[in-house]
Amino acid sequence: MTASPLSQRTHYRWFTPITTRWMDNDVYGHANNVNYYSWFDTTANRYLIEACGLDIHRGEQIGYIVHSECFYTSAVAFPDELEGALCVNKLGNSSVEYGVAIFRRGETIAAAHGRFTHVFVNRQSERPMPMAPALRQGLEKIQREIEPS
Repeated sequence: MTASPLSQRTHYRWFTPITTRWMDNDVYGHANNVNYYSWFDTTANRYLIEACGLDIHRGEQIGYIVHSECFYTSAVAFPDELEGALCVNKLGNSSVEYGVAIFRRGETIAAAHGRFTHVFVNRQSERPMPMAPALRQGLEKIQREIEPS
């Protein structure tokens, strides 16, 4: 059986280190599934802050997650050293769908992969608004040329 393109390192455009913690392990000796969503969120938001200039504390615009999904391919556990991976699958006017994955450092097949959708809204009104130019430009840098099916 061949690995899904979404589980392969070559699918992603940006990577960040993720440190596992002892408390990430559950009674079965591996990271609990809820941690993967936290790692996805950390990966996407680190990119938004560092590469796109998103000001999460005072900016006019904030991102709300409206959809998420995760597919697990292998277990990870403390003290594994991980990498969060990110790309943009679809870029709309006020929304973005990311491809996200968690890899053991240096591995080519993800332990988990999924999709995350942010809708950017006005902080005060909480209504969708077009992405700020710097945000859009940053996201375009990691956009995939062909959207996965």
